[in-house]
Amino acid sequence: MDGDLGDFLRSRRARIQPEDVGLQAYGRRRVPGLRREEVAQLAGVSVDYYIRLEQGRGPSVSDAVLDAVARVLRLDETELAYLHTVARPSTKARGERPAAAQRVRPGLRLLLDTIDRAPAFILGRRMDVLAWNTLGDAVVGFSRMPAAARNMPRQVFLEPAARELYPEWAAVAAETVSHLRLDAGLHPMDRQLATLVGELSLRSEDFRRLWADHQVKAKTYGVKRIQHPVAGELTLPYETLALPGDPDQSLVVYTPEPDTETAERIALLASWAAAPAG
Repeated sequence: MDGDLGDFLRSRRARIQPEDVGLQAYGRRRVPGLRREEVAQLAGVSVDYYIRLEQGRGPSVSDAVLDAVARVLRLDETELAYLHTVARPSTKARGERPAAAQRVRPGLRLLLDTIDRAPAFILGRRMDVLAWNTLGDAVVGFSRMPAAARNMPRQVFLEPAARELYPEWAAVAAETVSHLRLDAGLHPMDRQLATLVGELSLRSEDFRRLWADHQVKAKTYGVKRIQHPVAGELTLPYETLALPGDPDQSLVVYTPEPDTETAERIALLASWAAAPAG
């Protein structure tokens, strides 16, 4: 997306103070953090070269320069990978066509169904929810959502019930935007993603603020708290697994710890979900 590289670098500069990198702060600063001239000096490149990089006019920039800038800005591994991606978008990304409908292979649907003691679902591009097992539906309620709402950013930011479903909503919201940023870096020409970001920016002040922060983090595991309307509070460790052969899809599995209240409540939900209707 236009401006992502410059916005990202400026946001990373803003969080580094001169004294953090051994510089003395002279004079009054109009903006927080490091100046472009200081980043260039510390990275060992000319000021003009760094300015062109921030403006997105450095497609042939070397790994060494990007790594030097990342060192100055104290980027972590995920942020470094993101910098490399947005600084040099692949030819494929630049010529990306409108995305085809996302499909889940029959084998993956079968895999979901065999996970009968843990809530699980599959995420695709733009964090669309593509498939889920019975327990995943019982916990999050995917089948009760309109098809267009089966998207994690839309659910988190546009569904009023999300703030009740996620007691730690602020953390969930930040993680969601960070993940969406990674997707945007990999697919800068994705029109559907641009539409999604535009919709969320228009309808949610929280999303606008978080998107402007340019945080990028890979969240492959962690713990999520859910306030279920029937089962009560659930504390759910989770694992997010990349799917070989389907690089734009990932399997998310909630793994309740054995012999806990959450495990008992999940077992109860499983019994309710398995009970015949009527």
